[in-house]
Amino acid sequence: MRTPDFYIGGIGAFLPPTVTVQDAVAEGLYPAEDVELHQLGGAAVAGDLPAPEMALRAAQQAVKQFGQPATDFDLMIYASTWHQGPDGWLPHSYLQRHLVGGAVPAVEIRQGCNGIFSAMMLAVSHLRAEPHRRHALLVAADNYGTPMMDRWRMNPGTIAGDAGTAVVLTKDPGFAELLAVSSVTVPEAEELHRGGEPLFPPTATVGRSLSFAGRFQQQVVARSVGMAALAKAQDLMIATVADTVAECGLTFDDLDKVAFMNYSREVVEQRCMMPLGLPMSRSSWDYGRTVGHCGASDHVLSLKHLVETGQLRPGQHMLMLGTGPGINLACALIKIVGTPERA
Repeated sequence: MRTPDFYIGGIGAFLPPTVTVQDAVAEGLYPAEDVELHQLGGAAVAGDLPAPEMALRAAQQAVKQFGQPATDFDLMIYASTWHQGPDGWLPHSYLQRHLVGGAVPAVEIRQGCNGIFSAMMLAVSHLRAEPHRRHALLVAADNYGTPMMDRWRMNPGTIAGDAGTAVVLTKDPGFAELLAVSSVTVPEAEELHRGGEPLFPPTATVGRSLSFAGRFQQQVVARSVGMAALAKAQDLMIATVADTVAECGLTFDDLDKVAFMNYSREVVEQRCMMPLGLPMSRSSWDYGRTVGHCGASDHVLSLKHLVETGQLRPGQHMLMLGTGPGINLACALIKIVGTPERA
């Protein structure tokens, strides 16, 4: 979906202190043999700081940078991948109370690690629907430090990190232009993230831990349709990127930086950079490896880091590319047009 005249007017992030893989190995949390194999550096660990509080702090930073009252926004979308607080309670209401107010419509979406892409698509459509609608606040946050999640063994080549992020999507000029955002799903692969587990009762209600590695292994043993669909998903992901980039009149060579999920080096290189024909030096992996896979926050964290460190400058382009349960494949193309104000 082409998104001309939509901009990022503010960006915020709350990233807690990181724990290195060396410290995790010393504490018996991370396999020593995985350090060299996956070349991950560590993960941001929030302790008992709730995800909605991280989201609020990131959102406050983005709104401050944008420079307009949060109460003037026309929509807020909250993306999450993991439990946010008490069952039966909605995390976006916390941000309504403490930041945007009750007159701003707010919703939570569950699109896994691709939540920010879905938030962009929904926000663009909402703002386009009425000329007077101008600004949307998109937030994401997760804290994986719960008894049902082992962040250090989330998945082979993946360590879970905690973070909160936020962007202001606006029709007003901003430091970055959202050129296009696209999404497609391979539904025959949905069981990969489900494994052989029953749909009812939900795992959280019976205290069963989440193990993506265990679910994938079950699918391998079962020789499932989902495993057979993996090759299709990989091809479709690259085809979706190609269509999106071409739609904007660009080629892969025009991509100055690429933010994939914060996975291991071999996954980022083999599943993302090599198919695009681009070197790892154009990826955000050097940064992502230090903070862990932070759910739906990975891409915003990378954008903020690359802009603030001068690795993305006006006139340059960034591709955000993600995969999530479904299997959902999504991407967004961004052009840097200015320098954001310090929040």
